[in-house]
Amino acid sequence: MSNDKLIIFDTTLRDGEQSPGASMTRDEKVRIARALERMRVDVIEAGFPIASPGDFEAVQAVARAISESTVCGLARALDKDIDRAGEALEPAASSRIHTFIATSPIHMQMKLRMKPEQVLEQAVHAVKRARQYTDNVEFSPEDAGRSEIDFLCRVIEAVIDAGATTVNIPDTVGYNMPHQFGELIRTLIERIPNSDRAVFSVHCHNDLGLAVGNSLSAVLNGARQVECTINGLGERAGNAALEEVVMTVQTRQDIFPCHTGLDTTQIMTCSRLVSGITGFAVQPNKAIVGANAFAHESGIHQDGVLKSRETYEIMRAQDVGWSANRIVLGKHSGRNAFRTRLQSLGIELGSEEELNDAFARFKDLADKKHEIFDEDLQALVTESGLEAGNEWVKLVALKVCSETGETPHAAVTLWIEGEERPATSSGGGPVDATFRAIEKLVNSGTELQLYSVNNITSGTDAQGEVTVRLQLDGRIVNGQGADTDIVIASAKAYVNALNKIIQREERAHPQLGDV
Repeated sequence: MSNDKLIIFDTTLRDGEQSPGASMTRDEKVRIARALERMRVDVIEAGFPIASPGDFEAVQAVARAISESTVCGLARALDKDIDRAGEALEPAASSRIHTFIATSPIHMQMKLRMKPEQVLEQAVHAVKRARQYTDNVEFSPEDAGRSEIDFLCRVIEAVIDAGATTVNIPDTVGYNMPHQFGELIRTLIERIPNSDRAVFSVHCHNDLGLAVGNSLSAVLNGARQVECTINGLGERAGNAALEEVVMTVQTRQDIFPCHTGLDTTQIMTCSRLVSGITGFAVQPNKAIVGANAFAHESGIHQDGVLKSRETYEIMRAQDVGWSANRIVLGKHSGRNAFRTRLQSLGIELGSEEELNDAFARFKDLADKKHEIFDEDLQALVTESGLEAGNEWVKLVALKVCSETGETPHAAVTLWIEGEERPATSSGGGPVDATFRAIEKLVNSGTELQLYSVNNITSGTDAQGEVTVRLQLDGRIVNGQGADTDIVIASAKAYVNALNKIIQREERAHPQLGDV
């Protein structure tokens, strides 16, 4: 492999899913995987097959759906994990097993309760077993950033001899500084005799806001794979953001001696898709994909950009998929024009039924809004996906009354397991009254942890996008809904979360060990 190629390893579907409430269904994972493939991501880590039957099925479904990117499954350094991953990845055109074991003193002593020699032996055994299923094996020494360098070198040299083709160095707890982490990568490559036989990779967490900085420092010191997620999604403070890593390398070719093969114009499509499915809104000032990333309010900045874009913009908005195009379709437009516009946005619907459903939603929205933007289309398609499948409860009708000096009141009708049921309730506001009425019917016992509202586009007729986070018996889910009426959007989001938390099967938390 050429040393100037930087491999992009996306772990949105695995590590990104570990964000509380970000769990995805099998079909949602396939949708995101297809978007990542269109962006030409090199490796897609689809999940942790041993975690649950649902995780196994999701990895298997992604393996079947993807033909251009390599599909990866995570496995602890245990035979049962590796065998399960090998089985899940069997349909893949190109597969990788990613196995790991902790190497830091604190993890070996307190978590694994294993001696260093036992860890070394287990690491080698795991790589050899994974090689029975694929010749593309990645090994990660968990908590490498706090591991003793001599032992780390021994382990890495041994796993490369055993057949590991990629060695990933994780900053599992986001503890390292960029100069420190870069030096670690350089030292490992220089000290390990067979380091030239494997690609060195990094997987950085953002606990101190340094995930991207640490990853890029590692690249400058010889790493040629970066593990990252769309929008920086991930547990705790998240992971290195794919869009930031990729665009930094592309923009600063004067510094970075490598390049990615990504189609960066697909970045915005992926960002919106992941945000819509997980319910994790992107902050406006987020680099690359935030709504303000290419906005200029200062008069001096505006004047400069109008004269020459390069005065205040170091990259083009179009290069990452931003577009000023507005859809000119209206309620009299046809299905073919609608499909064509979706395709131009990189949106592919799996079936004619899904297209018909999205088109019907488009027609309804065209009756409510004068102008429909690309962001509205993204929300329409996401909402179609959210409501796909067997729903336990659906919103049928909602009527609210809110006036000055009076207690807000809501009347809700839900479809619950084949039967329409009405309920009414009052509350501190129209949304509170709506949620109370829904709970009268479902009696879910859930705890509301988050209620968030974002506008999809500008204007008073803009769709509102609502995220609701519910918790039940330690399980956390996000629900999402969109509508020009914010109360209806809120009800949709609450119902969506209820369907997730009631139907979601028990699963082992994928954070059985992290890289």
